[in-house]
Formats: sequence, C-alpha cells, structure tokens
Amino acid sequence: MSTTGGTRGPTNAPELPERLQRLLSVLVREYIEHGEPVSSQWLAGHAGYPVSSATVRNILSRLEELGFVHQPHTSAGRVPTDLGYRYYVDSLLQARRLSRLAPDVEARLRAASAGTSSEVLAHVSHELSRVSHHLGFAVAFAREDTLYRIDFVPVDGSRILVVMVANGGDITHKLIAYPDPVTREELIEAANYLTAEFAGLTLAEARAIVLERMHQDRVLYDALLSRALKLAGITLEQVAGPDDNVFVSGMQTLLEDGVAEEGVPLATLRAILSMIEEKHRLVRLLTAYIEQPGLTVVIGEEHTTPDLRNFSLVAATYTVGQRTGTLGIIGPTRMRYSRAIAAVDGVSQAVSRILTDSTNN
Repeated sequence: MSTTGGTRGPTNAPELPERLQRLLSVLVREYIEHGEPVSSQWLAGHAGYPVSSATVRNILSRLEELGFVHQPHTSAGRVPTDLGYRYYVDSLLQARRLSRLAPDVEARLRAASAGTSSEVLAHVSHELSRVSHHLGFAVAFAREDTLYRIDFVPVDGSRILVVMVANGGDITHKLIAYPDPVTREELIEAANYLTAEFAGLTLAEARAIVLERMHQDRVLYDALLSRALKLAGITLEQVAGPDDNVFVSGMQTLLEDGVAEEGVPLATLRAILSMIEEKHRLVRLLTAYIEQPGLTVVIGEEHTTPDLRNFSLVAATYTVGQRTGTLGIIGPTRMRYSRAIAAVDGVSQAVSRILTDSTNN
C-alpha cells in the first residue's frame, strides 16, 4: 500500500529558510503540547541552536507576516495558524519512515478477525480513538458479496430478526420493525421466495429489483408476493444502507476536545456530532477528500464544510485485493499530528494484512 501523503494545503505557501522552518517546528510542537502561546524567550532557550531573543522576535515577525503564526493579543507569545500546522505536518510526512504498529494493538485486531469484517472495523475505530484520544472511524468498502440465503425469525408482535447469509459466508443480523401481523409460516414462505428470487445478486441489485416490483400493480393481488417484497424493502433499506459500513468511536472525546479548544462554538460541535450520527455524510466527505491511496491530512480551514474548520482529519486507505476502505481520526487542530499520523498509518497497514489473511484462509 502506498504511504505517500495526500494533503489539501495551499500550493502557494512560501518556502522557508531552514532556520525559520526549525523555529516554526519547535513552536508548533510546544503549542500542541501545552496549548499556550509560545514566547520568544522560551524559543531562544529551546531552538536547538544558539540564538538570541531579539533574533527570535525577528523570525517570529517574519513568520507572522507570511501567515504561519499569529499573536492572540499584544505582548502574548505566538500560536500556529492552520498554514503553520500545514507546514509542520508536511515536514512530518516527508521525513517519516514506515510506521510500525504496537504489537499489542495488532494482536487485538487479529483476535477480532475471528469474527466478521464488520467486527474487525468496529475494533479498528475503537483502537484509533484509544491510541489518539480523539474520534476514530473506519469505513468498509461497498458491499459486493452476493446473497446466499435470507431468513426471518419472529421476535415479538412487531419485530423480526433478519438473518442474511452471503456467498462468502459473511452473516448479517438485523432487527427490523414490521407493522402488520405475520405468522412464522408466512415468514418462512416469504424468506424462501426471496432466497429463490435473489440468491446470487448483490444487496444493491436485489434492492433495485424489489423497488421496481413494489411499484407493479399485480403485487396488490398476491398476498405472498406483497408481504415478501415489503419485508425485503424494509430489510434492504436498513441492511444495505451506507450507515452500516461506518464505525465510529470516541464521540464523547471529540466533544471534550472541542470544549477544551478555545473558540469552538457549541453549535459547531453539535453540527459535527450530527454529521457523525448521519454517517453517510462522513462517507461523502471522505470520498471528496481522498484522491489517492495512502495518507490524507486535512487541517482546519482546508475543510470544504464549515462545520469542521476547528478540527483536523488524518485518514488512510486500507486495501484487500482490489477493494479499498478508509480509516482515520478526527480531532482538534491542536492534535499531536506525529502520533495521529503514526497510528493511522500503522493501523491501515495492519488492517490490510489482517483482512487479506482472513480472506485467504
């Protein structure tokens, strides 16, 4: 898998002399660590090379003119702008080596691989959140498995358990609400009909056929067919929906991060949480951002949606055969980018290995 980084940073950012680059990197790291404006006096003592406070002040003035840092108020130190973060992140991506995932993390993910790919990805989002202390997510590739069998099991008066078995052996369970009275025998009949009709088709193909047939008048005169298609319509709308392919962990952490970050309105946090709950919006966002395999980092104002401009996203693709999925982290712009990049890169490579091994076994 490619590990070249994709970014959305400005292409016209000025090149910086080495001395300015080094000082900017020190400033960004210190601000990320402590969240306080960084003073010229502190930088003079931690720049890593002999430099006076007066020289540091001149450098900071130049960096401010170029848009890499800003001064929150008079006599305060400087904090990085989104452009400053971008320059720092790009230097990390250029200098980094292949990320190595902690053995215990990969071991936990491999233990989860005994279940379905969905269970693995649910663990992936949790591990990313745990390692980064931000929100972790994982998006499965579009379902392409073909249907082998469908069964309906009555649970109570209004709920039915749907069991769908794919030709690859993957099993999906979904509890659906069905408004009409129905007997066990009628459910068996409906399941047998749908299995006979749709076995060998993908869920998307089956859903298209169901929608077409539900609009045909003759369905109204065939109780079995009408019931079966109604059950299939409800099932496929929920099981084949895009939200089932997205796994998110750490929403509470994201909320706490946002509250801790100065200047993040509560309305912005609510909008982001709403987007995450409506997971198809997150999928559309990632589709727009990710143009090539490997890492993608989107920082603050680089986001196309205003709701995310107080936050950064670090994402990477994972690959199983010809299919590609996405995983990553969302956190405040003052995130520890080196740790986030290493975690996302390492986990994406591990998931590629684990799911490939699982597929081949």
